[in-house]
Amino acid sequence: MSEVKVIIRTADQTRKAEVAMARTNTGADVIQAAVDNWSLPTDTDYSLVNTSSGKSIAPAQALSADLVAEGAILEVQPVLVAGF
Repeated sequence: MSEVKVIIRTADQTRKAEVAMARTNTGADVIQAAVDNWSLPTDTDYSLVNTSSGKSIAPAQALSADLVAEGAILEVQPVLVAGF
């Protein structure tokens, strides 16, 4: 099983961690780990963005080599819902 070292951070950049993750981990796995480890609000939906490429990583997408390069910064961003 191959691994990739990435930096995961929150959108406001108050929390940041360098971690090694299996390439089989998904976007949802990364988000859930951030919510659990950093006690982020559980009543909020989050998206995961590779800031190096500017592309979102879907919850079901694995951290494949073509999607996430070694040392990439993955940002956990709250999904903002516009009100009426």
